[in-house]
Amino acid sequence: MKKVLIATDKPFAKEAVEGIKKIAQEAKYELVLLEKYTEVKQLLDAVKDVDAMIVRSDLITREVVEHAKNLKIVVRAGAGYDNLDLAACTEHGVCAMNTPGQNSNAVAELALGMMVYMARGCFGGKSGTELKEKTLGIHAYGNVGKLVADIAKGFGMKIYAYDPFIPEDKIKKDNVTPVSSVEELYSKCQYVSLHIPANDKTKKSINYDLLKKMPKNAMLVNTARKEVIDEEGMVKLMEERPDFRYVSDIEPGNKAVFEEKFKGRYYFTPNKMGAQTEEANINAGFAAMRQIVAFLENGDATYKVNK
Repeated sequence: MKKVLIATDKPFAKEAVEGIKKIAQEAKYELVLLEKYTEVKQLLDAVKDVDAMIVRSDLITREVVEHAKNLKIVVRAGAGYDNLDLAACTEHGVCAMNTPGQNSNAVAELALGMMVYMARGCFGGKSGTELKEKTLGIHAYGNVGKLVADIAKGFGMKIYAYDPFIPEDKIKKDNVTPVSSVEELYSKCQYVSLHIPANDKTKKSINYDLLKKMPKNAMLVNTARKEVIDEEGMVKLMEERPDFRYVSDIEPGNKAVFEEKFKGRYYFTPNKMGAQTEEANINAGFAAMRQIVAFLENGDATYKVNK
């Protein structure tokens, strides 16, 4: 009998776990849970004899992969997968996957919610501004970016998008205006919603020189990864421009500087809240288990992210 481990420091919702169990039972797989673990040793012990693993933001390091002698597939229940050591997975013949699209609506709603919260002065009782007629730039027009655009249309925002991997005609079909460069996007838009992955090309790419191109009363909304932000450059910009605001689903490494210098001009969620809805939790969990079954039974590697 194939054995699947759910290893989650932040557990799935009860309904998600029950649904995953049902999918496993139908496939005649054994399912084991490791929830709210506090030591890496607990994870190392749990992976020793499993064929597959589902994780959330848990770190699947080289050490973990090397301890999992029978491991054939690990699925990150969510879109981002920088918590998986892809090189180690490839070296040990482990298929690494994510579950793209399952958390997208939750992240998109959070992005707009943070825009409204900051535009209205954090609901502090003073007069704020509206989103209607404001320019919004979508930096990376994937699953989340497209949904952000869809929701923003309801607010009456003027929407632009930059994504070198998406054909311009596809963006235009959504009544969104494509731009030809990232510099053009930031120059045109008072609001920018950031959805790029963290990799060698994008880390610290959102820097001082790019951000200073944004119009007066600009706001950057980051539901991607903190590594893509040049944090020193962000501080320099906010020191020079009292009109600039930054909201993020990821606390920066220099959070203390923001607390000291920029009160009322920033907001960081306390614990990466983008995928923290019951619906996203359930959707990602179910998708992860179905992908495991499809891979182990039929070799379906549709969502494989390592080479």
